[in-house]
Amino acid sequence: MERTVEQITVFVLLLAFATTLPNKDDWQIYSFHINSTVTSRYATTVITSRVANRIDEPREIEFHVRIPKNAFISKFRMFVDGQVYDGVVKAKEEARQQYTQAVSRGQSAGIVSSVGRTLEEFKTSVTVAALKKVTFELTYEELLKRRLGQYELQIHARPMQPVKDFKIDVYIHEKAGISFTEVKGGLTTNALANAITKTHAGKQAWIHFYPTEDQQKTCDSCGEQGLNGDLVVVYDVNRDSSLGDIKTSSGYFVHHFAPHSLPRIPKNVVFVIDQSGSMAGKKMEQTQKALLHILNDLAEEDFFGLLTFDSRIVHWKRELVQANQENLESAKTFARNIVSRGATDILLALLEGEYMLNTHPREGSASILILLTDGDPTTGVMNLEVIQSSVRKAIDKKFPLYCLGFGFDVNFEFLKKMALQNNGVARRIYEDSDADLQLKGFYQEVATPLLTDVTMMYSGGTNLTQTNFSQYYNGSEIVVAGQITDNNIDTFIPQVVAISSKTRVMFSDNHTVESSEGIDNSYIERVWAYLTVKQLLDKKLQLSGPEKEEVKNEALELSLKYSFVTPLTSMVVTKPQGEGTEVLSKPKEGKASHQQQKHRNHLSATTVSSNSSKAANSSYDFAHQSASYNNHWFLLKSESQTLPLCFDISGDVRLKLLHLPSGELSVNGELDSLAYGGFKRIVVHFKADHYIDIDVSGITVKEDHRLTRHTGQDLITAGSATVIRRDKEIDIAVGDTRMVLLVHRKGGEEFLWPVLRQKPSDNDAEGILAQKPAVYEEVQQIPSTKLKIRDQEIPVIWSSAVDYSIGVAPTLDCWFMSAESALQRPPDDFIVTNL
Repeated sequence: MERTVEQITVFVLLLAFATTLPNKDDWQIYSFHINSTVTSRYATTVITSRVANRIDEPREIEFHVRIPKNAFISKFRMFVDGQVYDGVVKAKEEARQQYTQAVSRGQSAGIVSSVGRTLEEFKTSVTVAALKKVTFELTYEELLKRRLGQYELQIHARPMQPVKDFKIDVYIHEKAGISFTEVKGGLTTNALANAITKTHAGKQAWIHFYPTEDQQKTCDSCGEQGLNGDLVVVYDVNRDSSLGDIKTSSGYFVHHFAPHSLPRIPKNVVFVIDQSGSMAGKKMEQTQKALLHILNDLAEEDFFGLLTFDSRIVHWKRELVQANQENLESAKTFARNIVSRGATDILLALLEGEYMLNTHPREGSASILILLTDGDPTTGVMNLEVIQSSVRKAIDKKFPLYCLGFGFDVNFEFLKKMALQNNGVARRIYEDSDADLQLKGFYQEVATPLLTDVTMMYSGGTNLTQTNFSQYYNGSEIVVAGQITDNNIDTFIPQVVAISSKTRVMFSDNHTVESSEGIDNSYIERVWAYLTVKQLLDKKLQLSGPEKEEVKNEALELSLKYSFVTPLTSMVVTKPQGEGTEVLSKPKEGKASHQQQKHRNHLSATTVSSNSSKAANSSYDFAHQSASYNNHWFLLKSESQTLPLCFDISGDVRLKLLHLPSGELSVNGELDSLAYGGFKRIVVHFKADHYIDIDVSGITVKEDHRLTRHTGQDLITAGSATVIRRDKEIDIAVGDTRMVLLVHRKGGEEFLWPVLRQKPSDNDAEGILAQKPAVYEEVQQIPSTKLKIRDQEIPVIWSSAVDYSIGVAPTLDCWFMSAESALQRPPDDFIVTNL
């Protein structure tokens, strides 16, 4: 299951390129500049691409920029034929209405989507007259986060062709002084190393990368299409004051606190490892490998515990023990012998981990609970809110909980909310060859606590960002921003109180705060706004009801005031006359990318606005049908492309959802008559004359000649099938197949939507839910977009939709086409006569 939360990253990652159709003679990027200015860890990056249309007819020119997921776009503009076209940030709903109106007029749509682990792709285009030029300029902002004693600014350049005037300029200014700088990455290898110049002078550093056209073809992953690689600038700052670095300007302040030379606090850590069946294979191998590395890194004064779980708990030892050589070797043997099996009882495991930490307290130590899982709870308590509430009550702010979600089947929103509620963070572990290094890297960030119970106090300060932190780790940094009451720096007094080992310590320095008036420090106010919006979005995730709406409105107001493209806003890009408007929205964490789609259920329901649907059918004659009132929209995910496919099926028909050739299992569903709704009944046949008939009001079970009706609140067992209803989910298991029916409400009516959680081992399964991920390539963009599927070119239109395969029903982007084109089979093949 994929959830919609914003991901926190610790790099700056940039990728920018301008492109259109692949004929290089048609167009030329004659200038490409990336200029990044970092002032007190706050990076403002401007990407400027100048492109010329070299042919004697109009040509559509595209502009792509990949930016960090943790960054906010704050400005975009196009310069076309002497005119400037600025993007304007608006509330997402207002922008969406404007987009829908544009689509209904047959105009194009802008896209911002997730790419890989840490990137989002900004994409727009404009038609350039014959032999004319266009300039694209994008600005975005991000606060760099200190990890393992350094900041990283990573620039990934891929302009798609060698560029005569190619430049990357990085300027760093740190008032505290720069302790070191280093340049690394793929763009520093071979002959490209000679294109880099670096200057470091006290508080300032300059890095320039000016490769020639020939040099742009010489890096390890470069070629005739030019640069394709990373330039990574690494640095840290001097830390002379124990209170840290405080800057003020125009009534705002920012405080960077990272004291050094503190004694290490011994820690108590419990590792809670998911060993359920879904962890089998490479996931478990990489987890075991990471655990062995982590155990090697434990200090002898540390105490630790290790337990694994499926539907039950498996202890290495029932109490925390010292990390001496004998215990470490025993734990390593236990880790090597972990076997994947069974279901997933997350609450049982976390409560046991909490019990181990709370029943073995040590004065002067810091406790940490680390959970690693790859999926939803499937046994025991499965209500997510009950799990979160129980864990929060048990931990009771005594120590942080860190949640590591392995892969993209994991419910990341659930993990993030639970971690935030317990003063921790959640981190996604990607199913790649370096997953063990990701796990080890995360542990290293929290391996050395230096302070606990950190309280940041500011007499004469107001509208502060977060000021209480459970722990401060070596190599990290605490950042607080706020406003100075009446802009009176004389009455502004900062102090930090914390626990260092067994001692209460206070950090203060009356000479640390200095006014920066007269210096261009306008960024300080933007740092405050950036941090405030980020923290309000995290707070919104933890709340419900009126409180949640209040926090959302506050975050929206700040996003609009400072022109940040956040999950609550979109950028409206007005094009030259005749080309309409684009709406560019920040995607939510987990939007489709190659890695994200690889191991997910591939088919889910979507719904789009009636305007978008009508636009699709009026602008393009590819659906071969008109949109009727009770159309039902489906979404087919792709392994290798950013956008999934979407299509519709009309009427309250009966569909083949999942059929096994052996006849041991067949699942059929009847669509309802609700506009863009779902299923009113789903029937599961698992044996001759045995079936389970499910609707929103209850569950009917037929065994031989006996018919019984159930609410589903208690576990139902019928032959090899089990069924139970948990709040808005109905969980069904038959043999090695597991399915969840989500209950959604729309317009006062409830309906079902099936999601295949665990596929049957039989690879010949048929039905809507058994469809393999879509494989396509985008082969044409002008005058309309076409996708190539199995050597067939299919006209499509970009649309937005609601994904009903996820409980919170997020909005996704998709390529709309006919059902026959998407399924590569006539829709009638999926229609059944009887349920």
